Amino acid sequence: MPLLIDDADGVRTITLNRPESFNSFTVEMKEGLLTALHEAGQDPAVRALVLTGAGKAFCAGQDLKEHIALLEADDPAPLETVRKHYNPMLRALTGLPKPVIAAVNGMAAGAGASLAYACDLRIAAESAKFLMAFANVGLTADSGASWTLPRLIGYGRAMELMLLAQPVTAPEAKELGMVNRVVPDGEALTAAQELAARMAAGPTTAYAKLKEAMLIAAGSDLEAALEAEARTQAEAGQTTDHREAVAAFVAKRKPTFTGT
Repeated sequence: MPLLIDDADGVRTITLNRPESFNSFTVEMKEGLLTALHEAGQDPAVRALVLTGAGKAFCAGQDLKEHIALLEADDPAPLETVRKHYNPMLRALTGLPKPVIAAVNGMAAGAGASLAYACDLRIAAESAKFLMAFANVGLTADSGASWTLPRLIGYGRAMELMLLAQPVTAPEAKELGMVNRVVPDGEALTAAQELAARMAAGPTTAYAKLKEAMLIAAGSDLEAALEAEARTQAEAGQTTDHREAVAAFVAKRKPTFTGT
């Protein structure tokens, strides 16, 4: 199975499961991940999501063996995969109304690195590396990296990583702002799941509204951002969780959130 799915404590963990190919993307895996993201977004029992990879890698990007076989057969599919697979996948991921945490357990290259950048938070193992490998195979950026990476580390550094296609170690990625936390090898998934469980017990509707406002503001002017804040704040203010949080504050007790 190219994907493994596990649920615990309101957290769904999706594991890219092609370790013999460093979890590189085949058509089957791309379509499976897109379906899994939609299902996680629609399932009220899922209140946070973790993405990780099986074995030694997070995701090595596009499976080039499948890619070259299709190219040599003059199949148009490789040239359509960005619009057909990667773009919908990244829209589903960034628009998911729940916190998404990447547990980067090893190499994240090309579309695999882009997948991590599109998550809300990233926890990386100490030996993990990130590589914008597109230029090395004569391609340009895809999977949203031209949009997400500059917003994480700045335009100039993102351009350098794109053009020079040099790997970035996990400690360097932390310094750049590419990842939020670096943990010892073997602990990335556990750390991500613990953080996700904490967020799953939080005001998840508010998290969804916060993500929506941030996403709108990232591509809008100040007026549009202010309007998005006003709308999403009004919507969050009508939730049971907001009333519970205010009541708990006044009563000096810990709130119990239900995500509603």
